[in-house]
Amino acid sequence: MIFVPFFFFCLTAVSSSLRTMDMRPDCNQEGLDNCKITNCSENLTAVQRRLAPVEPEWDHEQLGVWMDKHDEFVSVMNVTWIIKAGASIHALRGSEINILDESTNQNMCVRYSYKLGEQQNPKRKRWKFPLDGVVVEPRHTYTVTVFNLPEPEMRDNRIRKQITIPGCDDRRIQNSVMCRQNGSLWVHNMTANLSVDKERKMLSIVVSFQAAQYSERYQVSIQSPGLHHSKNVSKENRTSLNVTFEFGLCQLSQCEMLIMIQPFFIRCKNDCWRPKMIVNQCLHCFPRTSIVKGAVGLLLIGSFLACLLWRASHKDPVRISLSADEEPPEGFQMQERKRVLIIYSLDHPLYKNIVLKLCAFLATKCGTEVVLDLLDSTRLGMLGSIQWLEWQREQIESSSDKILILCSRGVQAKWRAMCGDRRVFLREDFRSPVGDMLSPALSLMVPHFIRSASFEKYIVAYFDDVCSEDDVPTPFNITVRYKLMKHFEELFFRILDTAKHKPGRVNQIEGLSGDDFYHCPSGRALWDAIEAFRSYQREHPQWFEDELLESSELEAEEPSAEIFDSAKTMTNLITHCVSDSTQMMLSQLKTQGSDFTGDKTGLNMAEKSQMCSSVGVNPLIAENMQPC
Repeated sequence: MIFVPFFFFCLTAVSSSLRTMDMRPDCNQEGLDNCKITNCSENLTAVQRRLAPVEPEWDHEQLGVWMDKHDEFVSVMNVTWIIKAGASIHALRGSEINILDESTNQNMCVRYSYKLGEQQNPKRKRWKFPLDGVVVEPRHTYTVTVFNLPEPEMRDNRIRKQITIPGCDDRRIQNSVMCRQNGSLWVHNMTANLSVDKERKMLSIVVSFQAAQYSERYQVSIQSPGLHHSKNVSKENRTSLNVTFEFGLCQLSQCEMLIMIQPFFIRCKNDCWRPKMIVNQCLHCFPRTSIVKGAVGLLLIGSFLACLLWRASHKDPVRISLSADEEPPEGFQMQERKRVLIIYSLDHPLYKNIVLKLCAFLATKCGTEVVLDLLDSTRLGMLGSIQWLEWQREQIESSSDKILILCSRGVQAKWRAMCGDRRVFLREDFRSPVGDMLSPALSLMVPHFIRSASFEKYIVAYFDDVCSEDDVPTPFNITVRYKLMKHFEELFFRILDTAKHKPGRVNQIEGLSGDDFYHCPSGRALWDAIEAFRSYQREHPQWFEDELLESSELEAEEPSAEIFDSAKTMTNLITHCVSDSTQMMLSQLKTQGSDFTGDKTGLNMAEKSQMCSSVGVNPLIAENMQPC
C-alpha cells in the first residue's frame, strides 16, 4: 500500500459532501475469501459474546492532497486498522467503518464482508484494511469508528478516534485549490513611493502591488493617529495595481504611517490575510538642510547619552523599594496603594482562570488593589452592571488609579458586534453570575478613552501566549499595547506612574520581568494557567467557535440574556459606531460629547465612602493569594 505524506492545512472550509476519491477499500488482498464491499443499509444481527470476534486496533491515519478527476488538488484522509491475531479471527465475517463530520453532521459508512482463513496474511504479517481517499474539509473534526462483524450483544467492541484537520500554512499544500482560493500563493510585492509637490504643498503616496488570481477586489488603506483613508480598487484583468493618496504637506501628527491591503478572496472573503508595511513620511516633508541640522543635533545628544550610559554601566541598576524602611523584600509594599479595574471577556473557563491568577499576582506580589466584577458580585448585583461600571470609572478618573483592558478574541468579537457585526453570545457569559460585563464596559469607556486627556488612565494589554495583537479593537490601536507577561514590568510602572528609564539609571522591580515572574507561588500559578490554556488551544483549534452559543441554546438561558440586553441598551447611547477609523471617533466626540457624560449625582457621599472600601477576598482566588 502507498500512502501520501502527512500534511497540515490552514484555510477556511466550505462544507461539502463526505465522499471518497472514486477509490475503493482494498478488497483484493491475497488470502481474502468472498470479499465484497457494500454500504451499511442492511441491518445485522448481534451474536453472543463468545461467538463474536474481538475489536480491531488502529494502525495510523494520514492527511495529504490528491488530484481529483477535475485535475484539482483536494485534501484527503486515509484511515487504516489492524485485525488482531487470535482464535476469534475464525469468527470474523467482516468490518465496518463509519466517518462522521462533526461540523456538518454528514456521515459515510463502508462495510467489508470477508472471511480470513489464517491469522496472518501470506506475507506473515497481521491483516490491515485501509480506507483511502476520503475527501475532508480543513478545520473540520471527524469521528472515525471501526468495529468487526458480527458484533456481540452485551459488549461494545468498537474503537473510535477524533481527527481534526488543521490549517493551510504548510508550503507543501499551497498549490491545492482551496489554499489558492484563500490566497496561499499570493505574492503581493507591495511598494510605496512618496513624493512632494512643493507648489501645491501636497504629499503624494502611490501604493503598488501585484494582483492575485482569486481576488477581484482590494481595499488599500493608510492609517496614522488621527487619520484613516482607504480606497477600493478592482483587478479588471490587470496583474499589477496602483492606488494614489494625497495629503496636505506634513499634516500627519506622526512620521510613521501604516499601509495595509485587504484582499477579498472567494473563500475567506472579508477575513483574509492582509499584508502591511510602515513608511516614514517625515523624510519627504523636511528639507535636506533640516535633516542635516537634525542629524548633527542627534549626534551631540547621542554622545551625551553614551556618556550617561557609560556611567550607568559602572553602577548597579537602581531598584525601586516601595517599603517603609527602604528595603526591597520579595513581596514589597507600595507607599500609596494603587487600584486597578480590570476589563476583560469571559472567553473560556481556562481564560477566566488566567484572569483570576493575574488578580492574585497583582494583589500578593505587587500589593495592588484589584477591582474585578467576579470579586464584587454582591455589590454588582445590588447596583446593576451599568451603575457599577460607571461608579468605578468615575472613581478611577478622579484619582491616580488605572483601568486595565485585557484584549482577547472575545473582546474583538464583541467590539465588532457593537459595530454592526453578528451578535456574540459566549457560553461562559451565561454561566457567570455577572453575565456579559464587557459590552457595557466598552460602551462606557471607549468614548472617554479616545480623549487625549484620558490616555494615562487606560492600559491596554493581552497575553501573547494565548492571544494576539489582532485581538485588540481598533480604538485601542492608538496607544501602547503591552504583551503579558513579557512587558509586565513596564505595565506595572504605568500603574505606579513611574518611568522605568531615567537619565543615568534603569529602574527595576525584582520578580516582575517576563523571565522571573513565575518564581513566586502566585506567579507560578499564573504561568501554569497560561500554559494550560495554550495547550488547550493547540489541541482544539476551534475552541472559540465552540464557546459561541446558538439561538437554540440561548432560549434556556433567558435570565443571562437579559444581562446582554442591558449591555445592548447602553451600546445604543453611541449613535454611530466607532469603527475602523480613529478620525471618525474623534469627530463623534466633538459633536456628541455630552452623550457620554455619566450621572454623578446618583450616589451620596456616604455611599461613595462605602464603595471606596477595599473589596473582600473572593473565594475564587483566595487559594491563590499566598504571600510570595
